[in-house]
Amino acid sequence: MANNIFFKPSFWSRRLIWGTTVSGAVIFFVVGIVFWGGFNTAMEATNTTEFCIGCHEMKDNVYKEYAPTIHYTNRTGVRAGCPDCHVPKPWIHKMVRKIQASREVFFWLTGKIDTPEKFNEHRFELAQSVWHAMKSTDSRECRNCHNFESMNPEFQKPRARKQHMNAFETGQTCIDCHKGIAHTDVRDKLSEEELERIEAPNPAYIREVPQAYIDGLARVEAKEAAEKAALKAEKMAEKAKNEQKISDAVAQALANAGAAKGKVTAKAKSAPTASNINVDWGKSKSIDIGVFYPGTASIEWILGRKHGGKRAFTKGDRCIECHGEEIADIGNNIVSGESEKDLEPNVIPGKRGSFDVTIDATHDSENLYLRFSWPEGEHAAVPFVDGGKMDPENPMKLAFMLATDDVEYADRAGCWGTCHADANSMPFGPDADTLKGSDLAKRLKFDTGSGTGVTKYLKETRTKLELKGRGGKALGGWDKLKDQSEIDAAQKSNLFMDVVRYKSGTKEVEDGQILAERDMHKGMGAVVEASLKNGTWSVIVKRKLKSDKAGDVSIEAGKVYNFGFAIHDDYSSARYHHVSFGYKLALDNADAEVNATKQ
Repeated sequence: MANNIFFKPSFWSRRLIWGTTVSGAVIFFVVGIVFWGGFNTAMEATNTTEFCIGCHEMKDNVYKEYAPTIHYTNRTGVRAGCPDCHVPKPWIHKMVRKIQASREVFFWLTGKIDTPEKFNEHRFELAQSVWHAMKSTDSRECRNCHNFESMNPEFQKPRARKQHMNAFETGQTCIDCHKGIAHTDVRDKLSEEELERIEAPNPAYIREVPQAYIDGLARVEAKEAAEKAALKAEKMAEKAKNEQKISDAVAQALANAGAAKGKVTAKAKSAPTASNINVDWGKSKSIDIGVFYPGTASIEWILGRKHGGKRAFTKGDRCIECHGEEIADIGNNIVSGESEKDLEPNVIPGKRGSFDVTIDATHDSENLYLRFSWPEGEHAAVPFVDGGKMDPENPMKLAFMLATDDVEYADRAGCWGTCHADANSMPFGPDADTLKGSDLAKRLKFDTGSGTGVTKYLKETRTKLELKGRGGKALGGWDKLKDQSEIDAAQKSNLFMDVVRYKSGTKEVEDGQILAERDMHKGMGAVVEASLKNGTWSVIVKRKLKSDKAGDVSIEAGKVYNFGFAIHDDYSSARYHHVSFGYKLALDNADAEVNATKQ
């Protein structure tokens, strides 16, 4: 009988799935590790900044632009290299990006971008590719370092806080606002349609605002409010101290003069200065409002592509929500000609960029009383005007405007809605021959105001405002006047701005309105007193609360009005003034910035 011998297979010869032996699986596994290790090593070797700038196309172009930026050197020492921004971290997306990079290798092989001139020729095309990629991934590579949910608003400027909150709520992503932060910005080459499309909010990117962000926002706003209150109290105390010194000095001078003549009355001692506007300013409420030099910024500029806050503004945000804490910086940047927005082509050396104006507001049963006070500046001669003074007759002019929410943009911008790019002395202002030869010469008084030209006007009176300037079109809408019947209807619907203007040299008080143009009529007849003492201007305005005349805004208790003002100091005229943002004015309303309290 034959012996059947059964041989048990060894461990290494055992069969696994698909007939593979253990030894074969181990060998495959080891080979896989070696292969993967080599592949991954090669991948990572190509995933460094050093590799990216290994060719002169990159080193001599984009690297030179990147090196001076905050992504290369900063206070924390955290550097974002080329792969951090341009190569995804997730493996699958990384592989896709590496395959796409073959196109860039082709550019290198063919010499398509091997000189700065050639690179600049294709820069816009390359930038668009990156922008679209980042937009489609919700700025994935940006968020590797900059996570919305990890942001602390206590370390952000007010403008940044507002824009990031807007991003949370509407679905904005990083690249919408932050193009050109590491390389030369070519955003301005996008057409308006392309810009609107690529920067439009994506509802899929809407995020819930983290409680930590909300709490941080509350803390920083409370801190800033406390700092403002403390500064205000300090200024008020100093102001009261100075006023008392002046009062004591005047009283002493009167007493000395009276003693010499032997006929000083008690009334003379108690009234150091004479005034026809009798108000107890101790019962008024006071606010300090910064005014700044705006250059050529207009409502068209605000609504245009060069204004980063355009989207927030059109959504309804007020100018001061983003810019309230940076008024001095804005004015200094523009007046010096250093603004990145190029808003001042005619620099006046020595002209101040901003200053604070204290406004005291009060009222009685019939009148509103406003007192504007601010420090006089040093004279800065205007180099492009004979004698250095634009308006030699008037060292100072002050104007303020009031409007209801019926006027478009008044609720967020105050009187900025009246300032247009084609007004007198602005970049697109038409010349005198064009004005005289136009069909509107009989309807619009081009020869009035601060000079021959287009004065302020409201959008409501034009069929269109040119905002984009396509094909070399002038911005604005001076020549697109509506029919008189439509303008009359706008007047009846309160679509006008009430304006009061005072000229210090001629002592002229003008009361009027802005609708189709600036029309200075008698109105309700405001009374103004102005003085310059000890280097401080003081302008007191008495204005009736109610009026039945066209172009006058009647002020009623329980309602809030839009308020803005401008000051032409140092003999200036036209656009060379200092202006405020838009604020709220009301009677006995603590929520209004300009709160006129009852006498």
